[in-house]
Amino acid sequence: MISLYTTVLRLLKAILRSRKIPEFRAALVLAALTLLSGTVFYHGVEGWRWIDAFYFSATTISTVGLGDLSPQTDVGKVFTVIYIFVGVGIFVALFSQLARALIKPGKDDEK
Repeated sequence: MISLYTTVLRLLKAILRSRKIPEFRAALVLAALTLLSGTVFYHGVEGWRWIDAFYFSATTISTVGLGDLSPQTDVGKVFTVIYIFVGVGIFVALFSQLARALIKPGKDDEK
């Protein structure tokens, strides 16, 4: 349990340090908009509940892809292919910024 606490604390510190970096803020906004657009699309086109649409968007973009949900319409399948290519790139950019902040100590951590 202690390791979970320290890991979450380090992640929060990295997010707080990263929020000052324009590239991180841009990647965070793009990631949120990508998740939102996927959620709205799957809710509207596939007719999924909001939580299912969000869940599928998050698992697809994170490349987890559990397979418990899948698009049934042709439009949904084409959108998903494009969504994966665009979304994975955005999330890689976001997580690379977070990784930099985790690895490189901030001014308050250097002492």
